[in-house]
Amino acid sequence: MKILDCTLRDGGYYTNWDFDKNLLDTYFKSFNYLPVDYLEIGYRSNPMNSYLGAYFYCPLQILKGIKEKTQKKLVIMLNEKDVRPEHCDALLGPCIGLIDMVRLAIDPKNFERALKLAQKVKSLGFELGMNVMYMSNWKYQSKFVKQLKELNGLADYFYMVDSYGSVFPSDVKETYKLVEAEVKINIGFHGHNNMEMALINTLTAIDCGAQIVDSTITGMGRGAGNLKTELLLSALNVKDNLKLDFDALSQIVDPFAEMQKAYDWGTNLPYMVSGGNCLPQKDVMEWMSKKTVSVNSIIRALNNQKVGIKDNEKLEKFNPNKKFTKALIIGGGPSAVTHKDAIIEFVKSNKEDICIIHASAKNAKVYQNMSGIEQFFCLVGSEGYRLESIFNNMENFKGLCILPSFPRKMGTYIPSLAKESCYELASDINVPLIDTHTAIAMEIAKELNVKELFIIGYDGYVGANISSTEHKLFIQNQQIFNAIKNDYKIISLVPTTYDLDSQSIYSYLIK
Repeated sequence: MKILDCTLRDGGYYTNWDFDKNLLDTYFKSFNYLPVDYLEIGYRSNPMNSYLGAYFYCPLQILKGIKEKTQKKLVIMLNEKDVRPEHCDALLGPCIGLIDMVRLAIDPKNFERALKLAQKVKSLGFELGMNVMYMSNWKYQSKFVKQLKELNGLADYFYMVDSYGSVFPSDVKETYKLVEAEVKINIGFHGHNNMEMALINTLTAIDCGAQIVDSTITGMGRGAGNLKTELLLSALNVKDNLKLDFDALSQIVDPFAEMQKAYDWGTNLPYMVSGGNCLPQKDVMEWMSKKTVSVNSIIRALNNQKVGIKDNEKLEKFNPNKKFTKALIIGGGPSAVTHKDAIIEFVKSNKEDICIIHASAKNAKVYQNMSGIEQFFCLVGSEGYRLESIFNNMENFKGLCILPSFPRKMGTYIPSLAKESCYELASDINVPLIDTHTAIAMEIAKELNVKELFIIGYDGYVGANISSTEHKLFIQNQQIFNAIKNDYKIISLVPTTYDLDSQSIYSYLIK
């Protein structure tokens, strides 16, 4: 039985396939002392229309450098949906003598097409691994299972891939029997860890006769991640007396564990729900990276997917009778509190012709007692829960909540005492990033016929030590501001790092 570590390939989904040079040196040096047979170092890919790092392409100079550092067999993966046989000479020809195995990532529905790619790869002299996804569905796909016999004499390894992280040991045994009845080649297993079953499922596959299994350091991998290499090796050390250099293992585990604090891979409640219900984890990975999406929102979206509905709530359309020429949009930045007295005075001096739009409810309590001023709240992501907290379960709430148009991707949560005050936009938003607070605020302003927008609480971020999430939020907001600059006069009333016209709030208070 052989072990393949695919940390750099699968872990690249978190780092965009860029890795620190010192980390890589430690990785390859440590594995020279560990009982792992193959290292899968990344993809070989045709050019894509976005930035993807070195280990998504594995240029020749990188392959040569790695070959000098490691005694292990090296593996690269081709994503079958993006690669055709005619691409192989350019992608794989330079790898001959540097790479030992090529694995293909395959959707079962494309299996026949993948066979042609496999034949071309094998003709170039590489070991060939076929990683076929969605094993939890194979028992319902008898036609696909019968096609597996075409791999005999072609592939070196056929992998059962638990794409959703949803299978149990009994499923591994059942699926292994289905595959074993058709193929006369080595069977492998690649387990995802949504339900924290990756270890027991892998050990079950080994007991069934699997000849190769995958793992990654600290479980680093797309979504909920994979079986931890250090856990597999430790288990086999105890179970089968596998000889193991724990010093070498700790040398590589420690830096990845430190990196995990920044990227936060591993399972959590949304990944568990997606795994348990055989739902794709790509969306969960994207949602988890956003500050504005709550765990409850993700669970609701997954439950909607499970039962095949687009959304769980449809509301009356927002069609305001009263119009305003001015609106104050309040974000979540500290300036909305720091300058609250001046802001309140400014609003009161314009009370006949101004409304307040809370892009974020974070600072809403400061302005809750402004009688005679209409206030609108953008209800997206976790804002419903925030409103409940701020307004004591909504008993003291006065205002209107506005949501994106139906259906909403994340589903809908509305505080029960606020349902009579909730409306949805009449149509899709005409600015970028439809489900963001700022986009909804701008669309509310449009529906109210606002011509002049005053901004507070959009302070931006100063300095280099901002998180990737904060940076992404800044870019999103700036895109929205840029999209509407020609339609509105937009003025920030406090200093901001956004590219906006700015004027002091205090200049408006001169009598």
